[in-house]
Amino acid sequence: MSDEQKYRIHGLDEYIRQGEPQQRERSEAWKVAIGLQQVDRLQTSEYLLDTAKRHIEGNISIYEAKQLIDFYYKSVSGRKVAEGDRTEEADKVATRITELIEEKTFSFTPAQLVSIHRRLFEGIYKLAGRIRDYNITKNEWVLGGKTVYYASADTISDTLNYDMGQEREFNYANLNVDDAIRHLTRFCANLWQVHAFCEGNTRTTAVFMIKYLRTLGFNVVNDVFAENSWYFRNALVRANYTDLTKGITETTIYLERFFRSMLLGEEHDLRNRIMHIDWDKVESDTLFQSVNHEIKSAKMGDELPTKCKNCTLEEVAVLRIVQKRPSATQKEIAAEIGKSERTVKSITIALQEKNILQRVNGKRNGYWSFITRCL
Repeated sequence: MSDEQKYRIHGLDEYIRQGEPQQRERSEAWKVAIGLQQVDRLQTSEYLLDTAKRHIEGNISIYEAKQLIDFYYKSVSGRKVAEGDRTEEADKVATRITELIEEKTFSFTPAQLVSIHRRLFEGIYKLAGRIRDYNITKNEWVLGGKTVYYASADTISDTLNYDMGQEREFNYANLNVDDAIRHLTRFCANLWQVHAFCEGNTRTTAVFMIKYLRTLGFNVVNDVFAENSWYFRNALVRANYTDLTKGITETTIYLERFFRSMLLGEEHDLRNRIMHIDWDKVESDTLFQSVNHEIKSAKMGDELPTKCKNCTLEEVAVLRIVQKRPSATQKEIAAEIGKSERTVKSITIALQEKNILQRVNGKRNGYWSFITRCL
């Protein structure tokens, strides 16, 4: 990520540290939206940052923010723009991503994926919200200019229906978190590999996955997505590329590191060059041998108990909430993860029985505390 883009993102940190809950939520959404422009190496503008701050502070609605951005580019349309300058696209799409993240609606269907693409790129791409009807290739930096084999145009609809149907039927209930993340990353990689649209597939996939993960109880609008979206894209590429003549096989190991950082608070090495197919073989082999779950330099307070490797996704979602807000009530936890209070009660009881979580000072004035931590 460029220094300029880091400035855009970190310029919103004050609202996360000091703002009201609603300001924190808005700031986190904007950080992800701005950071996601990096998947296509795009930069947002200073004007976009100023507009984002006005929205975060509650001075304008997200709808008004969109209008301001649209008007800004209409008013400067007569100015000379350098060839290849895509700042307008970055600003408009970032604003639209923020709007989608704020909305508490989602349906796990191909139609939802198409709708997200249309809303992000309408007026920007000629075929926004339309499934591509021709085959494509893309030169990938991480593959030294080679391309992933994407789904054939005449199979896109059937493949989307199949992949989503399989995922919809999948049961995460009794799956430990390691297996659950492995499954989630493979679904995400498969969804991206379809490449249903001519352009904008990675940003569309990212927004779809953010909203899907929220239905599983996770608020994944955090710094991992905001600051590592270029890594996210390259990890998707490596999850779908094989060249047996060079000993390269598709692997979700990089994507798993990204998801573990995002969902579990682990801090993995998310450098892009490590994924390049020509990366030093000796160091690459060493990295592959370091288990997926190895924490490079976990920050105190961000890590989950070591016993969580045997937790389910629902249990991890609850733990991530009480980790940030130990005084959270079961009612508040239920509202945040989209489950009933009865379900949350069952989860907290199970976590206490596993000797992971404990209630200190009783129901009324108490708080949650981890019994064991990773060191």
